[in-house]
Amino acid sequence: MPTDVHQHLWPPAFIELLRARTAPPRLDGWTLHLAGEPPYEVDPADHDLAARTALARTDGLDLALVSLSSPLGIEFLPPADAAPLLTAFHDGALALPAPFGVWASPCLSAPDPEAVERELRRGCAGLQLPATALLDAAGWERHAPLLDVLTHEDKPLFVHPGAAPPAPHAPPWWPALVPYVHQMHASWFAFRAFGRARHPRLRVCFAALAGLAPLHGERLAARGGGRGEIDFDVFYETSSYGTRAVDALVRAVGIDVVVSGSDRPYATPVVPDLGADAAVHALRTANPDRLLKGATP
Repeated sequence: MPTDVHQHLWPPAFIELLRARTAPPRLDGWTLHLAGEPPYEVDPADHDLAARTALARTDGLDLALVSLSSPLGIEFLPPADAAPLLTAFHDGALALPAPFGVWASPCLSAPDPEAVERELRRGCAGLQLPATALLDAAGWERHAPLLDVLTHEDKPLFVHPGAAPPAPHAPPWWPALVPYVHQMHASWFAFRAFGRARHPRLRVCFAALAGLAPLHGERLAARGGGRGEIDFDVFYETSSYGTRAVDALVRAVGIDVVVSGSDRPYATPVVPDLGADAAVHALRTANPDRLLKGATP
């Protein structure tokens, strides 16, 4: 079942709630305003259901997992602000036609494991958390009750870049290339140092190849951390990277833990040229299936 584990598609009710807001995150028509990024002109076609469904068919997908855009910062809003937006997102995304599925997202200003459990049992593929919630030992400890629900329900965690801090005078590409990558890098090392021991059976997928953190294995070994064995329940999603980066990561962690994701509509899907049809099958079909269902590679 060819799968894209990382797409974004805003349901209509969610869009209208963003337009009703007077503070970031908010939409002014189709202009998105965030606290840490310049205004972004959203293309209405990016969130047109018919167009996106046709695009998914063109991509040959049997499953495209839609996630909340964590850089919006909705998870950290006060509960009274976050709850309506999260409800609109989950209700709308769960009602999408095939091939779409959805990652659940929680309110992190008042974490509620029972709410996460309800969304998983309604049909969400797993739970998405912003990397900004998982940058250190305290973050992994604070959100352990939510992750315990995942282990109990045998569902995976998807770690996605979170909101970027304000960066005056920075070019428009700065958030995607600097804070996003740093967040993914830090959350991966924090999971290795603090999260895995607390959650030995948790399957985790890091967006954007975890900011290429696994490529620092030689530096880690040189500084006394040790490279260790490959964790076959930690996966790396490919969005915004091409053949060179994916090939380098495969050399570091193996082919069995790399999964295809596009970040559509913010990036175009790339099928890396790894020299064999079997590699493409692994990235698009076998590995995503194992991420979502669990199995020995």
